[in-house]
Amino acid sequence: MHLSALQVSLALAQTAPPFGQCGGQGWTGATTCESGWSCVVSNPYYSQCLQGSGGSSGTSTSTASPPSLTGIAVTAPTTPPSKDTGMLPALGWNGWNAYGCSISDAKVLAAANDFISLGLKDAGYEYINIDDCWPLMERDPTTHEIVPDPSKFPNGISGVAAEVHALGLKLGIYSDAGTATCAGYPGSLGMESLDAATFSSWGVDYLKYDNCNVPGNWTDSSNPQDGDWYNSNSAIRYRQMGAALAEQSRPFQYDLCIWGTAEVWEWGARVGHSWRMSGDSSPSWSYLTEIIGINVQYLSFVDFYAHNDMDMMEIGNGGLTVQEQRTHFAAWIFMKSPILLGTDLSALNSTQVSIITNPELLAFHQDATIGTPATPFSASASMPTTSPPEYYSGASSAGVHVFIINTSSAAATKTFTFANVPGLTGSGPFVVHDMWAGEDLKWNVFSVSKLFCYRG
Repeated sequence: MHLSALQVSLALAQTAPPFGQCGGQGWTGATTCESGWSCVVSNPYYSQCLQGSGGSSGTSTSTASPPSLTGIAVTAPTTPPSKDTGMLPALGWNGWNAYGCSISDAKVLAAANDFISLGLKDAGYEYINIDDCWPLMERDPTTHEIVPDPSKFPNGISGVAAEVHALGLKLGIYSDAGTATCAGYPGSLGMESLDAATFSSWGVDYLKYDNCNVPGNWTDSSNPQDGDWYNSNSAIRYRQMGAALAEQSRPFQYDLCIWGTAEVWEWGARVGHSWRMSGDSSPSWSYLTEIIGINVQYLSFVDFYAHNDMDMMEIGNGGLTVQEQRTHFAAWIFMKSPILLGTDLSALNSTQVSIITNPELLAFHQDATIGTPATPFSASASMPTTSPPEYYSGASSAGVHVFIINTSSAAATKTFTFANVPGLTGSGPFVVHDMWAGEDLKWNVFSVSKLFCYRG
């Protein structure tokens, strides 16, 4: 009994750190701030220690609210994402699949230089993105900024950004909409304004914002109060960072790494430029068919400034045949997912480089005239239904494109009827162009192993 009482007494005596959480519905931590800091109510779910005279219990004052909204949704920011970036799905590289936590400035800059030597920059790739594990485990005790690990980034993130920018490329960083990242490093929940300003001062151009270590009072146990997931706790965590990014002088491309939860496809375009549709990728055929099957259900939400993110490329990481790697790349292309290469670029062979730099597929992906993706169609009246679908068509400034994937375990002959292809008008004749080979074809029945793409 004495030990329990002592533990309770110590807990009550604790003070929240500057900029730390000090109150909110369901909060069980410290509720007072250090001298000179006040516990300021942001919303019913979150109070934060901010600089000012005296302390506060974190009690909220009454706020007029729209009749359909209560609680945290009343005061949550509604700032839309920047229109100065993110119109087209991002093309770049992310270090996680290749290096995990063993990231360093040398590996980041090697990837940037590989963009030049492999022709990736010329093909349109521009983002060099750092993932988790880049900072120290503790924030700066005075400024409370996240601190780059000097053993990994001796010149800081700003030094890497300067070198990446000098190559005509852009730099991305990683943080988390929780108290810590997935690997346990400092998260940005409650620190959004400070962290966004810090990232901007370093010259960062892109933010991947993850979804780990979320406090219980910030989760969603059921549908949001008004049926709109934009007003869910999950969405509001991302809205808070989106508003902080919008306050900065430089535009950020903003990727909501929310793993396909909270029906993000419904509200993602109101908050960021892209949003993850699932958990992490893997270099396996089962992952590819699974994520294609998930994403195909939500293609109507994809357009300019709005992209379902199927996660990073696994090309070069083993486990996939050449045909499967073609399918991997082409599916990301025709569904207009961001394409972030996730391997040691220096180890790619010439075939893999030719896949990821295919100019005709990239032209469809990066088309500035039509932002919508290819969608499934019925190849013929007798064609059996597959999961995921195997036939897709989509328009671009170059014409109507047909993309065919083979979901079986062996090579197969695939046929389609021109009259069934959405967007094709009249009875022809049509010119059929193989986008992989870059040449016109003289026949209309094609044998495919995993994938071929055609433009009519």
